[in-house]
Amino acid sequence: MSASATPRVLVARAVFDEVIERLRQYFEVRHNQGDAVWPQDELIQRLQGADGVFVTGTEAIDTRLLAACPQLRAVCSMAVGYNNIDVAACTERGVLVSNAPDVLTETTADFGFALMMAAARRISESEHFLRAGRWTRWGHDMFAGGDVHGATLGVLGMGRIGQAIARRGALGFGMPVIYHNRSRLAPEIEVRLGARYVAKDELLRQSDHLVLVLPYGPASHHAIGAPELALMKPTATLTNVARGGIVDDAALAQALRERRIAAAGLDVFEGEPAVHPELLTLPNVVLTPHIASASLPTRRAMAHLAADNLIAALGAGPQAGKPPTALNPQVLGVTR
Repeated sequence: MSASATPRVLVARAVFDEVIERLRQYFEVRHNQGDAVWPQDELIQRLQGADGVFVTGTEAIDTRLLAACPQLRAVCSMAVGYNNIDVAACTERGVLVSNAPDVLTETTADFGFALMMAAARRISESEHFLRAGRWTRWGHDMFAGGDVHGATLGVLGMGRIGQAIARRGALGFGMPVIYHNRSRLAPEIEVRLGARYVAKDELLRQSDHLVLVLPYGPASHHAIGAPELALMKPTATLTNVARGGIVDDAALAQALRERRIAAAGLDVFEGEPAVHPELLTLPNVVLTPHIASASLPTRRAMAHLAADNLIAALGAGPQAGKPPTALNPQVLGVTR
């Protein structure tokens, strides 16, 4: 507990002013509205004396930081992914960790489907062509891509977002849906989504449009690499709205350059914000800067959910002691 009566929290990146004001109702707040990206040493320095920290997906919360910040009791992220947080180490030290699931599902699914369509229909490539002043006549095969309606949609990772993408494909575009997941969905969910479970190799071979929405971890690192890309159709597209590192970006760049798959749509990258330089030179890939959840209503909801968790984790507010989306609620003796 802080020496002062009021707990102290740090907001590690810029966030909506209204969220800062909410936190100020309960805490002494240090913030980063200038949105500097602090190296870990500076983050550790700024966390001294803090009971809680509001983070995004960019701040590394690891054993080194935890050892240097013994007062820390809560790490609350406005992202759904949490591979930047060592949850096991936090649990061992009694530090509550939370993320922001559910609130971004539909928005991310919208974006994933849009990115897949942009790759399939060569939208980015044709826009660059037009903006460069190269459009002088019509041609029967000019930027002819692949159909989306009626094509086979493959989903790797059938969690909330994967199911939302499958629903859009099946109900909106008449797409046969196949999927692979660590565990098979209940039969009634498969029926509702019109989705069929297949082995991973079959998913790769059959998909016209493959969308990746699986969580990142050691088991999913380079889940799509050169061997997997070799199984895909030369007319297929690949879309990644999950996490960088799930795809071997170097292998993907080579497959795209050699036209062993038709196109890709990528919102996430290995080592982002750095992007594999070859991807930047290829016309058949649509690139966006990790913005799949970036609608204003959704980003506000994500930020407020992180604030809800932080307020509750530090024993304040109407949900005191029961953060709504805790990843390790056992550290507070509560269950989700």
